[in-house]
Amino acid sequence: MTKGRILVVEDDADNLQLVCILLETAGHEVLTSRSGQEGLDLVRQEHPDLVVMDLSLPEVDGWTAARELKADPQTAVVPLLALTAHTLPGDRKRALEAGFDGYISKPINIAVLIETVSRTLEQALTLKEG
Repeated sequence: MTKGRILVVEDDADNLQLVCILLETAGHEVLTSRSGQEGLDLVRQEHPDLVVMDLSLPEVDGWTAARELKADPQTAVVPLLALTAHTLPGDRKRALEAGFDGYISKPINIAVLIETVSRTLEQALTLKEG
């Protein structure tokens, strides 16, 4: 399994802790942010291999953050996974249209989270090396 530096942007402390534990247990290095603006700043400063981001965030929501990151040539290549409780019909499509590369719904299914992160990281790092 490919290991990487992953930024988790989540404002709920319990969800943030859970995702961090799961990703660290899987061998990833994890960076964290509690707001959309801080998440944007960290992507630009730290250049993570992957971002896992909630959609409902303080300051800048996940949809806006995704659009900003994908519009910037320096950050457009960073894969983004939405991790969200927004599960109404159309929410997945809206997230993908905003620039997310994948979508994981809450409550968190551990196997789905790990598999989606691993697959997305592997694809991104293969493209980066290729």
